[in-house]
Amino acid sequence: MHAVETFELVLLLLGAVVALQWLAERIGLPPSAALLVGGGALAFLPGLPPIELDPELALVLFLPPLLMDGAYYTAFGRFRRHLPGILSLAVGAVVFTTLAVGMAVHLLLPELPWAACFALGAIVSPPDAVAARAVLQRVQLPRRLQALLEGESLLNDATGLVVFRFAVVAALSGVFEPGAAIGQFALLSFGGIVVGVITGFAWVWVLRYLSNETLVVTTATLLCWVAYLAGEAVHVSGVISTVTAGLIFGWYQHVIMPAAVRLQGSAFWRTLTFCLEAIVFILIGSSLRNVLARAGGLEQVLTNMWGPVLVIMAAVVVARFFWVFVIEFALKALRVAGWKRARPLGRRQATILAWTGMRGVVTLAVALTLPANMPGRDFMLVAAFAVILMTVVVQGGTLGMLIRVLKPEDKDPPAKVPLPEAEAAIARAKLAEAEKLAYDDAGKLVHPQLLDTYQKRAAATEKYASDADGFMQNIRGHFDVMLKALAAGRAKLILLHRKGDIEDETLHNLERDLDLEELGLIYQRDG
Repeated sequence: MHAVETFELVLLLLGAVVALQWLAERIGLPPSAALLVGGGALAFLPGLPPIELDPELALVLFLPPLLMDGAYYTAFGRFRRHLPGILSLAVGAVVFTTLAVGMAVHLLLPELPWAACFALGAIVSPPDAVAARAVLQRVQLPRRLQALLEGESLLNDATGLVVFRFAVVAALSGVFEPGAAIGQFALLSFGGIVVGVITGFAWVWVLRYLSNETLVVTTATLLCWVAYLAGEAVHVSGVISTVTAGLIFGWYQHVIMPAAVRLQGSAFWRTLTFCLEAIVFILIGSSLRNVLARAGGLEQVLTNMWGPVLVIMAAVVVARFFWVFVIEFALKALRVAGWKRARPLGRRQATILAWTGMRGVVTLAVALTLPANMPGRDFMLVAAFAVILMTVVVQGGTLGMLIRVLKPEDKDPPAKVPLPEAEAAIARAKLAEAEKLAYDDAGKLVHPQLLDTYQKRAAATEKYASDADGFMQNIRGHFDVMLKALAAGRAKLILLHRKGDIEDETLHNLERDLDLEELGLIYQRDG
């Protein structure tokens, strides 16, 4: 394909992303499902060149920034508190699903070697960080359940990739040593943590010497790929390295990044991750054409593969349900036995947890890396794509409805200091500092209006803390008036510029002030 044609194809994909996102919002369908189905339809348009998804490039290009984004916004306290449950899903559930799918495949296709069956199990076993993020950010879940799912999506790719590599080696060589595999997995995981810690703290050190906002944002953006590639370069888990660096990034950004950088970086990062997520699903859907071509065409797939593929799809779902509810029953038994730290999720949350097993780019990219001489390679590619399609469209598409039907309760204990009290504490700290600085050395009040402003704000936040709901009902109208007044000021600013009365620099400076003021008002009004 000519370079210009490639660029035109990229523009076409971006246009398709916008159209499919708009359509998904109009009909209430999860965007990931709309993009996947739309990408599949796009692949068969007459005259459109086949879209090849290079598996190694897909993992390096898409996975690190989306893992970094998830780690950056992860609630670290809840992540640490629920780490045993996260590891149960990210390691235990992935390994169990690999075994369950492998045994199901061997029963259906006994001519396939056991190692090849387990390789397919490893391909479809890890729920995908990209797919999970695309669905979870549009639903409201209890805090513990959110922590489990976000943490699982950050770590389970590492488990799936390691299990897959060992299964492929065993299938091609006929040799498998469980002890060596477990030791290698531990080494890869620990090594990934070490590389992530080094990379993350190196970034923190570098950031202290950067003052240019653009350089800071660029450096922060590069961190995800540096962490991932550094891990892979020393032959440890790039996934765990990226997640570890992202957690450090998220923890320290509050104290070393100026507010302007954080605002600019967040806006850029949201745009970047939106484009990457959308293109991922478009590319997965578009790769359907090549997957079917490798398998001999749609007729061949429907004739010879549909039965085993359906069984594999069922095995993927059933294995996750089985694992989640076995752990749930074990926690209940431990709780009854007197172990107070054992906290079952409850039937409603456990059902939602079991249903959220969306697969995505990692599953397809790993499947495409299968060696050409791998037994059953074409069948594995079809099965991998079918599992992605089913989990994203069916599970992802019905997750919101399932949550509305089950109405899971948030049973996590509340934080020691709720939001209204935290705001009151901040206001008291501001007032205390203003009271010290409002007087000169002789004790004369030199900033009376400023002190009065902080006193009024502190009094308002104290009232808000004592009755948050009642206070907000009264204050929203106040903020609506302020927003309308701000809109009038913005209209006047634009009019002055259009008449040629002010320079462009004046427009941009005052517009930035109005934008920041508007954001502050909206955040205060909406809580």
